[in-house]
Formats: sequence, structure tokens, C-alpha cells
Amino acid sequence: MTQSHIQKLRLIAFHRQHCLCFYCGLPIWEEAVEQFASAHGISNAQANLLKCTAEHLIAERDGGQATPGNIVAACAWCNRRRHAGRPHKAPDAPTYRCRVAKRMAMGKWHPTGLAAVFKRNGHACYAPKMPEC
Repeated sequence: MTQSHIQKLRLIAFHRQHCLCFYCGLPIWEEAVEQFASAHGISNAQANLLKCTAEHLIAERDGGQATPGNIVAACAWCNRRRHAGRPHKAPDAPTYRCRVAKRMAMGKWHPTGLAAVFKRNGHACYAPKMPEC
């Protein structure tokens, strides 16, 4: 699959999810890191953790396709963490989403307290419907 096809699917997912990460529910951005950081009162370094990435719910190596139903928009932090230390087998998306939700509820998911910054600034963070955990 070409990179431009993945980019298109990422953009579709980004808008379908109302510019929110599939896993953590924080706002994510596609362009203009400085503008995003300024609008949300965070540093560029913090904003870079929230850059929109394309995430395959079912990995290509496991038979997942580059289709709108299999590509979601995830922040760079959540995407990297799902695959960290697991190059051959990341946790399945529902399990990972539950793990993220539990960590978010404890305020222990993002570094530098990003969720707390959004909460303090009055951002109504999206609480995605979570599967039974």
C-alpha cells in the first residue's frame, strides 16, 4: 500500500474521530505543531506527543488491511507505546484501549501530565466507549 493511501486513511480517521486519539481521547493534530501547542497552552515537545498517526487495529502482518475500518487515528504517544518492546506482537486494540483508559483514569498515562493540562484548561476530553475490560 502506498504511503499516500495510508495518509488519506489517517485523515479520514482523524476527522471521523473528531480530531481525538482513538486510545486516550486527547486532541491530536495533523499540521502546525506550533499553532496546536499555543491553542492548548502546551509546549511544542508536549504537542509532538499528540501528533496524529495512522494505527492499524489489526496489523498488516496479522492479515489486517489498509482500509477505513482498520485504520484509526492515534496520537504518537499511544501508537508508540502499543508497539514498544513488542515488535512482533502488540496487544490487540480492545485490550490496549482498556489499558489506556485505566491508566488515564489514574492520571498515569501521558508523560508531563498532558491529560491534567487539558483538564485544567477546561477541555472536555472525549471518553471513548470502552469495551468490557
